[in-house]
Amino acid sequence: MTDETIRFDDGASYELLMGRWSLLVGERFIDWIDVPKRSRWLDVGCGNGAFTELLVERCMPAQVQAFDPSPGQLAYARTRLPAAAPVTWAEADAMSLPVTDGSSDAAVMALVLFFVPEPAVGLAEMCRAVRSGGVVAAYHWDVLGGGFPLAAIGAEMLKLGIPPRMPPSVAASTIEASTTLWQDAGLRDVRTCQITVQRSFDRFDDYWNSAATSNTLRPMFDALTDERREQLKANVQRRLRAGDGPLTLSARSNAISGIKP
Repeated sequence: MTDETIRFDDGASYELLMGRWSLLVGERFIDWIDVPKRSRWLDVGCGNGAFTELLVERCMPAQVQAFDPSPGQLAYARTRLPAAAPVTWAEADAMSLPVTDGSSDAAVMALVLFFVPEPAVGLAEMCRAVRSGGVVAAYHWDVLGGGFPLAAIGAEMLKLGIPPRMPPSVAASTIEASTTLWQDAGLRDVRTCQITVQRSFDRFDDYWNSAATSNTLRPMFDALTDERREQLKANVQRRLRAGDGPLTLSARSNAISGIKP
């Protein structure tokens, strides 16, 4: 692990890297939390708007307040939905949300909790924003359990002595840690599940390029010599047993939900 902060400032790059993965998990997550139609949603850490778009398409929300700290991500997010969509986009920190107490029926973090420097503070803000009886929920990659979509790349980087960057609160991504957070926040009826999804690529290079061109990994790859970069690529391809044809990979997220008393 390095001390460098992971930043997502390019919405298009993030879409190539995580957009499809986020959609696959998000669909299952929405079905699982089962929030009624016409609800008021709070999407904390909306990023490039992939999950927000899914909310609008699947949940018929009365409104969605979508917040993210990255202007670049928000700029991309605004292109996903028509101006008439019931969404307000705004730049904000997850630990200090510009919302009225009890103004939402459901608050969610989609692939965000482990990026919040103080997860308990971010969770407290979601709880504050939700009305009594409202839903507070999140899903995040099972990074420590090997469920991250780029886990194979990270493992091979470590073998070459290259420490991959990790989210600042990666420990919060486990089922056990999330459960403790939700219970300590005073939420009731806390429940969890694991969501496993599969994504297919036409070939290994499509998977590799989605990672290598992202603003998350590109700086690390650019710092390698051509020889080391090709060695890493070959090692990852071997680890995934990927040939020249289609490649199907699995990823796993941990989901949690609770009700505000």
